[in-house]
Amino acid sequence: MNSAAAFTSLAVFVVTYALILSGRLQQTLAAVVGATAMILVGVAFRFYNPHTVAEVIDVDTIWLLAGMMIIVGLLKRTGFFQYVAIKAAKWSKGNITSLFLVMSLASAVLSMFLDNLTTMLTFFPVTLSIAEVLGISATPFVLGEAIAADIGGVFTLIGDPPNVLIGSAARFSFNDFLTHTAPVSLPVLLLTLAFLVFRYRSSFRSQSAQVSVLMQLDERRVLESPRDMTKLLGVFALVIVLFLVHSWLDISPGLAALCGAALAIVFLRPKVEAVLESIDWELIIFLLCLFVVVGGLNRSGVLPFLARRLSLLGGGSVLALALLFFWGAGFLALFISAVPATVAFVPLVNELGTLGIATNPLWWALALGIGFASVGTPFATAANIGVMNLSRHGNQPIRYKEWVTVGIPVFLMAGMLGSFFVWFGIQTGWFF
Repeated sequence: MNSAAAFTSLAVFVVTYALILSGRLQQTLAAVVGATAMILVGVAFRFYNPHTVAEVIDVDTIWLLAGMMIIVGLLKRTGFFQYVAIKAAKWSKGNITSLFLVMSLASAVLSMFLDNLTTMLTFFPVTLSIAEVLGISATPFVLGEAIAADIGGVFTLIGDPPNVLIGSAARFSFNDFLTHTAPVSLPVLLLTLAFLVFRYRSSFRSQSAQVSVLMQLDERRVLESPRDMTKLLGVFALVIVLFLVHSWLDISPGLAALCGAALAIVFLRPKVEAVLESIDWELIIFLLCLFVVVGGLNRSGVLPFLARRLSLLGGGSVLALALLFFWGAGFLALFISAVPATVAFVPLVNELGTLGIATNPLWWALALGIGFASVGTPFATAANIGVMNLSRHGNQPIRYKEWVTVGIPVFLMAGMLGSFFVWFGIQTGWFF
């Protein structure tokens, strides 16, 4: 390992992540600056060049995210998600606690299959409208939905970008997540909802909803195109089936998502603007640049060196390493957000695999640790940031302190329960 190259690439990595954390530059712009610097350093020290950069980019991750964004974006235009939110609210029949639970559960379920940001961008205005007509505070409901969405995203391969990144790197299937992260996330979700109901019990008891107003809401009015909605739901169902059987068909999850996006385009024939607007280009560019930054760190020899040190630190114990990844990545995600934390840890797991260490438990610990940490702070995920920004335009802005006083206890509870499952999964062989 060239010491000068390693030190310089590490400096670029640290500065890039410091810029992301500090907020001095918007995170995507910080990643662009970092990627450019890493390529220049790589060219100078001859461990990287513009032609080999493409090799460090996980193309299947980009395909999966872009394909699902197109399908979900087109489905959102039909009014389907607003329809679900209003329908869920009416099922509560005006009981405040039931309304909170139903809306939070609906948010969690949708986030198992959609990006959390899309879920919250849809639920937020509907929740505000429902709270306004019922004369109740929207803050507990918005926080409950956001936290439930973060946990719901841990259930499946496509529920959250970190899972997409981990699934692609580890070659895990949709079914693998259903049998490993979903059984852990379910009790965490139920415990979280019980805690939130207890936390806001006095607020729920002191408010009374206008049931007649709630039941008069007509969810059918929000549907812009029922026919297109039916077609897209059919495409979405087909994509889920492809995710379940993709290993049998020898296709990647990313290709399955692209197939669904192509079918949606053929069936609906939307304008090109509608398709392009469905894709979160900021996230795509952010990921591409982080791949380049972390890839340079790997090529310079820093990550292999760290992997060897981690192996010695863990004494060869898979359980010790898994718990280290679970909490280490989780705490990192609290401050720099889940996606860059995931991108930083994924190559470390791969390097540990080259040393003969079983990596499956490490992948599951990483997915659970980062997923549960996403509830802790307002900037741990793009969805959380989106909720905070949207709330500033309303009558009841959510304050940083208010989020943290709820999110950190939930993170710690989820962390303790998740740690038990990591231990149990390794001891029983479930996580291998």
